[in-house]
Amino acid sequence: MRRRDFLGVMSGAAVALPLTVRAQQPAMPVIGYLSSRSPGDSVSLVAAFRKGLNEAGFVEGQNVTIEYRWAEGQYDRLPAMATELVRLGSVLLVTTGGEPSAFAAKAATSTIPIVFTTGGDPVKNGLVESLNRPGGNATGVSLLTTAPEAKRLGLLHELVPGTKVVGVLIDANYQEAEAQSKELREAAGKINQRIHIALAGNDGELESAFETLIQAHADAFLVCSDPFFDTRSDRIVGFATQHRMPAVYQFREYAVRGGLMSYGINLPEGYRQVGIYAGQVLKGIRPADLPIVQSIKFEFVINLKAAKALGLEVPPMLLARADEVIE
Repeated sequence: MRRRDFLGVMSGAAVALPLTVRAQQPAMPVIGYLSSRSPGDSVSLVAAFRKGLNEAGFVEGQNVTIEYRWAEGQYDRLPAMATELVRLGSVLLVTTGGEPSAFAAKAATSTIPIVFTTGGDPVKNGLVESLNRPGGNATGVSLLTTAPEAKRLGLLHELVPGTKVVGVLIDANYQEAEAQSKELREAAGKINQRIHIALAGNDGELESAFETLIQAHADAFLVCSDPFFDTRSDRIVGFATQHRMPAVYQFREYAVRGGLMSYGINLPEGYRQVGIYAGQVLKGIRPADLPIVQSIKFEFVINLKAAKALGLEVPPMLLARADEVIE
């Protein structure tokens, strides 16, 4: 072989070798992350999810890829997004933001593993067969976000016992809406508190709901658990502030944004557990063998700055029960 030909062969081999090595490297598994929330209100939640995933041995961009899809409170967008994530070759679907995204994923696939968050009872609403043995291709974390609606009403009544009408905001599109309405009506009857329920499932209905509560002369405000409301938290808190309504919300994030108080689960902790479960599924554990985790870490947050702006004196006993006081 002539020296020129030999150098040409070696040069070609030097170029081709890295391509061959790259081609032999296995592609990273893809997690399809489907949420009914928006990226802006989920920064801390995604960070908590990644933390759990890291604890299970997976780091985004190093040994796993995550494809994110956000419905931003528009539940009708979820089915198409779930189908798209299946087409992309996701080996696992993680659904957050409650039941709407979980049901969209279940409708899109019966074989790809699903790890979900849910606000209500996943057995009662048909997502799984039982808490200990979910069965099928799905498991996850029950955040129990809808469970404390009566407790929230009680806290509001304790803070402002002279309230004539408590306005209640419920999303009729949410699977738990009927249960929320029933629970609050029963709780209101026990403490002889009049409530007025306004329904809102989109931006137009939200404005109409605000007008309805004003016309009903609501002098306090309870926002029921719902992912759509979380994506509109600034507007909702702004409404309560503008109309000087003492209000209670489901998550700490509302109180941080200026809301008076919140009572609900520690949301980032629930998302961390979702990350841990996602990692276990990636390691080969079947969702059917992973029992449903129920979040039991609740937190009561009071924003004293908001209370002062409303001219409210928070009772010392109520302050003493708070897990966090924002001053």
